[in-house]
Amino acid sequence: MTQLIRPTRRAVLAGSTAFAASLAMPSLSRASSRPVFTHGVQSGDVDTSSGMIWTRVDRPARISMEVSTTESFENARQLASMDAIPSSDMSIKRLVAGLPSDQDIFYRFVAADLNDVNATSEPLVGRFRTAPTARRNIRFAWSGDTAGQGWGIDETGMATYATMAQHQPDFFIHSGDTVYADGPMQDEVEKDGEVIWRNVLLPDEKRKVAETLDEFRAQWKYNLLDEHVRAMNASVPTFMQWDDHEVVNNWSDSKDMMADDRYTEKSVHLLQARATRAFHEMTPRRITPEEPNRVYRKINYGPMLDVFFLDLRSYRGPNTAEMTEELTDEQRVLGAEQMAWLKRELAASTATWKVIASDQPIGLIVWDNFREQAGSEGIADGVSGPAMGREVEVAELLRFIKNARIDNTVWFTADVHYTAAHYYNPDKAQFQDFEPFWEFVSGPLHAGTFGPNAMDMTFGAEVKYVKAPTEEQGINLPPSEGLQFFGLVDIDAQTQQMKVRLMDRADTELYAVTLDPKGTSL
Repeated sequence: MTQLIRPTRRAVLAGSTAFAASLAMPSLSRASSRPVFTHGVQSGDVDTSSGMIWTRVDRPARISMEVSTTESFENARQLASMDAIPSSDMSIKRLVAGLPSDQDIFYRFVAADLNDVNATSEPLVGRFRTAPTARRNIRFAWSGDTAGQGWGIDETGMATYATMAQHQPDFFIHSGDTVYADGPMQDEVEKDGEVIWRNVLLPDEKRKVAETLDEFRAQWKYNLLDEHVRAMNASVPTFMQWDDHEVVNNWSDSKDMMADDRYTEKSVHLLQARATRAFHEMTPRRITPEEPNRVYRKINYGPMLDVFFLDLRSYRGPNTAEMTEELTDEQRVLGAEQMAWLKRELAASTATWKVIASDQPIGLIVWDNFREQAGSEGIADGVSGPAMGREVEVAELLRFIKNARIDNTVWFTADVHYTAAHYYNPDKAQFQDFEPFWEFVSGPLHAGTFGPNAMDMTFGAEVKYVKAPTEEQGINLPPSEGLQFFGLVDIDAQTQQMKVRLMDRADTELYAVTLDPKGTSL
């Protein structure tokens, strides 16, 4: 049997290189060629006994799959095949269940052309490690904001992904703005009359805002052209959530598109529907049977860690809702059903640490209309007074966590395009009925750098650390300036302490803090 090694960057790139070459061939040559995997592999939503796997091919094909606990695929388990067809843009994903815990899992795809089943692809391999059922050291990374503000794939690629991958995290949380469907790109970006950035591999779909289903799909395929992204995907599971740019800037169900001349499609509902389908087709995230498009979910990663993924987009009221101290449906950001789910799952969790992965920070002020400083795009209302608007729903959650005696909740987020550590202190807050907690912000992964944002003091946030552009540097700095950020979290099996580090693209440790768990015994 052929000995297979762990996927290398060269192996991961081979599929895309061959695909690019095939596009230049005459149609007759393409028809007689073998199927090609176009965008590598992905895994995600891994727990103690299962995980999602994903791939995409260049034509209708039957994808055979097998999994093994060894790189050689000795005694591999063959899975039922799946057909990649145009209705899913030639992509497939599936849940692989019945896996042993705390084990390296290798998975292998082979594609057979549905028009000629004797024409088969080269195999494509990925790996991930399942979560443990006993205590062991855990490391994960998180960040957000990929390919935004016109900064796409240049000659060096999305290098922050390569820096993260060097730390060999068990998994990576992408905290939202996973693509920028509303961010057209140009071949070159100029400043002061000089070219400071060149976008390579730029397809036509990235030169305009996404409106059709195929254009939304193309946002994901563009990011997967990057060698660093594909190399990390081949060995690190990604736990995906979304924010606004997967659809359109600052979107909610009530967003008015009429004044945006870039769009011929003026229905935010249609844009959202197409973006949602692309998001679920192109990411390795689990499907919730009772609500297939649901983004919020919990992943149990062993006895020391539960991760709760929030969705602050799908159920929010309008950004222009009137701010009052009474909770109304228009002022919600989580929505009643997601709030009930979160309370129930937090109360039932027996994990040492309850990580709340949020697509937006709690206390940072983000305006829907920046020029007029109007409309709450985020949670904070910008008043630093009693909890009002969306803050009322968050206050309800924080009060519940305190009264239910739920220990060791830590929030991780992105969105604002800089990195920071916030400590929410009730002694300094206007709303005080909660236990102190930390929130860590990281990003962008590969986008313009902004900030820092002003802080609303309703929940008493103390800024323990911040790294953002200086006034002299300005805003929307390109990735080449180095202000690209991610975070690393280590949970120690012996002490159960959580160490959080804020890192930059050059792998510099900017800030670190170690959190002691409450209510645990060694």
